[in-house]
Amino acid sequence: MPELFTEDIQGGGCFFPPVVFVWSVPHTHSTTTTAFACIFQCFFCQQVQQSCNSSSASADEPSEENHDCEMVKMTKSKTFQAYLPNCHRTYSCIHCRAHLANHDELISKSFQGSQGRAYLFNSVVNVGCGPAEERVLLTGLHAVADIYCENCKTTLGWKYEHAFESSQKYKEGKFIIELAHMIKDNGWE
Repeated sequence: MPELFTEDIQGGGCFFPPVVFVWSVPHTHSTTTTAFACIFQCFFCQQVQQSCNSSSASADEPSEENHDCEMVKMTKSKTFQAYLPNCHRTYSCIHCRAHLANHDELISKSFQGSQGRAYLFNSVVNVGCGPAEERVLLTGLHAVADIYCENCKTTLGWKYEHAFESSQKYKEGKFIIELAHMIKDNGWE
């Protein structure tokens, strides 16, 4: 078992090992025995509870208690999703329900994508962008980059990086999302 070093985070005598806190709400225990569950149920709960309840905790003496679970190195980072306010009408990914855009950011519904109708948005969230490439679209030559849902990695549409015709310059920096990949959420009654 690797040696654990503690430090006084709050200054109130409660000592925590260097842990990345993932949950901001209480969680419940289950009978799963995966490495991830083991880390956060065994190590996290037991260590924090023991540290806070221990009256003999001292900054001079690092904790050397035995634990049932081994530490697991996590190599893949989690992408945090942006959540748009519930009071606004939003568009979400049809595949995973990640928020994509606020209705207030909609510029036009008069676009055509490779899979049918598409909407032009001023800004989007939870979207990744691929490399830009030149394409001849219905309105002329543009430099565009495919965009995809950061959560499920589905290609949603594209971003206009550069318009070569002056009449199309208003599209630069804007996003096209095809209707085939999004649904309406929140307040569309």
